[in-house]
Amino acid sequence: MNFSSSQPRKAFPKQATTLSPLYLSAPAAVELVQSIGLKACLSGIANFIKADFLRWEDFDKSARVANHSTDGVIELMPIADDTTYSFKYVNGHPKNTAMGLPTVMAFGVMADVATGTPLFLSELTLTTALRTAATSALAAKVLARPGSRVMALIGNGAQSEFQALAFQHLLGIETVRLYDLDPKASAKLMANLSGSGLNLQICDSIAQAVKGADIVTTVTADKSCATIITADLIEPGMHINGVGGDCPGKTELSAGVLAASKVFVEYIPQSRVEGDIQQMPDDFEVTELWQVLKGHQPGREHLQQITVFDSVGFALEDFAALRFMYESACALGLGERLSLMPQMKDPKNLFGTLLKTGLSSVIERSERICAA
Repeated sequence: MNFSSSQPRKAFPKQATTLSPLYLSAPAAVELVQSIGLKACLSGIANFIKADFLRWEDFDKSARVANHSTDGVIELMPIADDTTYSFKYVNGHPKNTAMGLPTVMAFGVMADVATGTPLFLSELTLTTALRTAATSALAAKVLARPGSRVMALIGNGAQSEFQALAFQHLLGIETVRLYDLDPKASAKLMANLSGSGLNLQICDSIAQAVKGADIVTTVTADKSCATIITADLIEPGMHINGVGGDCPGKTELSAGVLAASKVFVEYIPQSRVEGDIQQMPDDFEVTELWQVLKGHQPGREHLQQITVFDSVGFALEDFAALRFMYESACALGLGERLSLMPQMKDPKNLFGTLLKTGLSSVIERSERICAA
């Protein structure tokens, strides 16, 4: 398998042959990325995402289902075509880091549509970081000015290194200007990417980081209606990659930035609720990215135009990332089979799986446990 090339879509078996799905744990996912190489993973996932976006009409799509609380959100992100169903479970809790927990944690499932049988169960925390960065770079290829070499990266947390490397390897970015309210976050990024070949510059302010940049990426975690980038900071020809505004009441770009830009989104029904465009009227004009990739709508129309990719993350990106991880794991022999479903000689006799020692034994044992 050529992991960095564009792969034709491979249909999964119309009828699953096992009730034990392949399980890719977090350590196995790390091994997969290390085996293939980060550049090839980012490129491969971007190619899978593009291939699936080009099949946009084939998918049964919906906005994700979100349950909000004071400190965060838990979401389910489902999608399916005529052969494969997938969903992702993901949270977003910015205060988690103070307790030693990640802000974002995720896992996902792929299943056979014909039978409903799970095929693949995988970690998606690392994979989500990869697919988010890959999606950003894929969008920038059609929205940023050709020859873009300087990017401002506002927010230097868990997603930041992936964004920097995706733009380096897939777009040719050479210089990344860093800003974060927490100096330790920028120092962490500097240490992690010290051997990357990128020219990394820590800035004292957002304005210093943004001035003269070809691309501005915002990836902050604060669950609030923030204005990280204001209209006075933008310059003709900039491309703004807004990643952190991804749920109701959470934004990064001022309304003035959006009004001055041509705005692109993943899936309008979801982005109107969750993206930075939640600040704008319902008739505010936006273009879905798949339309640009298919040539139905133009992307950047001239060098001086300001473009915004208002990215919130969409289930089709996870569908593509799960496909990539599944095919890569199979090719590398990684993962293990998980006994997730009962194995039955007679598929109509689920109760029979309890009767290895007889009905009375099962009932008596349960009564003793209840009594205790």
